[in-house]
Amino acid sequence: MPETAPLCRDGEGPPGTGGVPDPAAAADRPQAGAHLAARAPLTALRRLGTGPRGLTEAEAEERLARYGENAPPEWHTPSLPRRLLRGVRDPFTAVLLCLAVVSTVVGSLGTAAVIAVLVSVSCLLRAGGELRADRSVAGLRALVAGTVTVLRRHHAAEREPGAREVPVGDLVPGDVIRLGPGDLVPADVLLLRATGLVVHQAPLTGESQPLAKYVAGPAEPPPDGDTRLFEQPQLCFQGSSVVAGSCTAVVLATGSDTRLAAGHRHRRPARSGYERSVHRVAWNLVRFMLLTPPLALAADAAVSGRGVEILPFAVAVAVSLTPEMLPVVMTAVLARNAVALARDRRVIVRRLPALHDLGAMDVLCLDKTGTLTEDRPVVDRAVGPDGTPDAEVLRWAAVNALWTLQLAETPVPDALDEAILRAAACSEPAGRDEEYEGVAAVPFDPARRLSTAVVRTPGRLGTHTLVVKGAVEAVLERCALEEPEREALRERAARWADDGLRLLAVATAERPAPAPGKNYGTADERGLTFAGLVALRDTLTTDAPEALRALRDKGVEVKVLTGDHPGTAERTCRELGLDPAGGAVLTADRIDALDDRQLAGAAQRATLFARCTPHHKARVVAALRAAGRTTGFLGDGVNDLAALRAADVGLCPRDAVATVRESADVVFGERPFAALDETVTAGRRSGVSLASYLRVALSSNFGNALAMLVAVLLFPFMPMLPAQVLLQNLFFDAAQLTFAFDRHGPAALRAPAPLRPGEILRFVTVFGVLNAAADMATFAVLAATVRGAAGEAGQALFHAGWFTENLLTQAMVMVLLRTRGRHRHRGRPGPVAWAAVLLALTGLLLPLTPLGPALGMVPALTPVSYALLAAVLGLYGAALAVAVRHYGRRLATGREGIGLAAGRGVGGRQP
Repeated sequence: MPETAPLCRDGEGPPGTGGVPDPAAAADRPQAGAHLAARAPLTALRRLGTGPRGLTEAEAEERLARYGENAPPEWHTPSLPRRLLRGVRDPFTAVLLCLAVVSTVVGSLGTAAVIAVLVSVSCLLRAGGELRADRSVAGLRALVAGTVTVLRRHHAAEREPGAREVPVGDLVPGDVIRLGPGDLVPADVLLLRATGLVVHQAPLTGESQPLAKYVAGPAEPPPDGDTRLFEQPQLCFQGSSVVAGSCTAVVLATGSDTRLAAGHRHRRPARSGYERSVHRVAWNLVRFMLLTPPLALAADAAVSGRGVEILPFAVAVAVSLTPEMLPVVMTAVLARNAVALARDRRVIVRRLPALHDLGAMDVLCLDKTGTLTEDRPVVDRAVGPDGTPDAEVLRWAAVNALWTLQLAETPVPDALDEAILRAAACSEPAGRDEEYEGVAAVPFDPARRLSTAVVRTPGRLGTHTLVVKGAVEAVLERCALEEPEREALRERAARWADDGLRLLAVATAERPAPAPGKNYGTADERGLTFAGLVALRDTLTTDAPEALRALRDKGVEVKVLTGDHPGTAERTCRELGLDPAGGAVLTADRIDALDDRQLAGAAQRATLFARCTPHHKARVVAALRAAGRTTGFLGDGVNDLAALRAADVGLCPRDAVATVRESADVVFGERPFAALDETVTAGRRSGVSLASYLRVALSSNFGNALAMLVAVLLFPFMPMLPAQVLLQNLFFDAAQLTFAFDRHGPAALRAPAPLRPGEILRFVTVFGVLNAAADMATFAVLAATVRGAAGEAGQALFHAGWFTENLLTQAMVMVLLRTRGRHRHRGRPGPVAWAAVLLALTGLLLPLTPLGPALGMVPALTPVSYALLAAVLGLYGAALAVAVRHYGRRLATGREGIGLAAGRGVGGRQP
């Protein structure tokens, strides 16, 4: 962390007096910087303006007013008006508002009113959904800790401080606190005294192994931001917890200055995959729209010279090119699936577009500790000196764990001791633990890296048994072994450690009972008899293997990013079926040696990334995104925050630290793997529905706009009145609302469903031209069969014929161009099919109603005209089906896809 000005100058405010902070430095908030970690405790106390007796109540109140409450900064939650304004900045919404303004200027008030209603509905739906999600997340917030024991004096003259419980929010820099087993570390602190202190830092570093902490002398600190700062033995950080031992510490940083809150400085990329795709499609449409009115005016000027009177028609053509319902349909699709997830799976989607990114996701990066593995190791094996299984080794290890726990008065065992006791309870008959009586215990010490329990057998007088358990090297040094035998045991332990096992060595010794008043000490831990090794492994999250298999079957590649040892991480990957041997295992030092371009290639090939700091995780995720992958990240600790924000979509469980929950796009209300598959499927349903809608809407609109421009050149009259253009566009838009309720078969959801702007625009061009060709054929039929087409009566017949044909072709497009899948509700037409039927009936019947003449249409076409139009429609439908099948097959055997090849109904297999 960056060094800040000290609270008091050297020489001012001597230790123990409370000190008066230097006014020049008072504006700077103190941070748990590496500069304080490198100082002796008394020097740090002086620079903090405090002492071993802590602060007075008056000093604490003054600092609380200056530095604020000890609470992480709340993640900013936009208000409803701000959310509405953010919705208006959506490119499609902005385009629609511009068209509304133009329509108002040229007198098309009805068009302007319709557009205003659509924009309002879209913005309200999106803002309301996100507001509900934020309120749900707020219900998951939890305090980092409730109260803490702090040493304070009522006034400076009081010699002895009193230990009292105060709310964690009232802690200030300079407070002296006491922590014991099971306590959460409430702030960033520097140790003044420590006894057997072991701290769990997984939420900060990802390391599942607890770390010993102790008062260390001055040392050269690592640079700020380096994860090695967490390895400094004299520093403990907010968000960690005390596993064993006790300590007295001085508070260095609180609130937003802690390392726990430092993750707020990471910012999400400017745009997610969904936002990038939508912006590209939107601005391509904007270019078409801006060209349409000038082209229409220029074409009319070259042919008939009607001039300004055709301007409303040109604006109507531009409006028809725009999918006005796009914001509403997109928001409705995403909101509907988000509500279903919240109701059925208790999954909270905080940012609606993130649901599409989940459906488009083709690589998911995972933290290991707490995500793939539970924070609960289990005993894998216990072997004797010769490497063969030996139950006695586990029994001795359990004796050590049990009596060290009881005699050292440690109320909470560490994770390894708990695993040993649990395994021994399952393998030993009842009552075996009563064979021994505890005599004494030498608790675990970070310097010795072992613990000793002294027991005796009831009825056996004069002899005690020492049971020693700890790090392999530390125990072997104390055993009476020949050097070749000791080296062979080291090699065996190293092989097992590389295989991902955690090892504890166990040794025993028989000692004469000491004289009364004499205690056991470290000098007795010599000349031991080596008993064997206990190997422990991580416990996989119960539903992780099945969930990962389901992801792979859905075309999502899984990568593991962890701070753990490569051997431990490789073993976890093998047990999950990820097989990291298939690609290079990248460690932090190798990542550091690669530039961003090289890392993008290496990250594509690797499955496992070990010894990663938060910076490394974020680099890997950013490299995958730079390579064109839609990337998700699932994590729960502060060490995952940078990567979570670098991903297209960030996911976390509900028990993640508060900062992570506030930053995630999706929060799982239960175990994440239990709902991950359904969440991805819901995202794909959203993506497939949106792709279907865009294909249908854009290709039909583009074809109609192209046909209208050509018609301006061919006929001396407008081929369709502006009111007719807007009305048929309104009917088509209303029918497309059913895409929010469309159903898709399994085949359509087997692969990621991204919006690929390039492929969508190519599709729109091909099928738009085909649609325009059908319109040209319709023009030819009407020109040949309608007498006096240039007259007023002929124009009304022409308008009626093209209006009917246009809605019929649009109904066909809705059915044939949407993504379908095999085995989808056979015999039960979906909402899109029913909407297409209603659209077709509207096209056939509206000209026959009294509304037809009012709109400038008369139903007086001859039977020959209807027969020829039916032939045109039949040929168009056949050509459309052939083109769809050919296009889907090309996507299935080619490069990218937009969902067409996902189902048999559109002619292809999974891309």
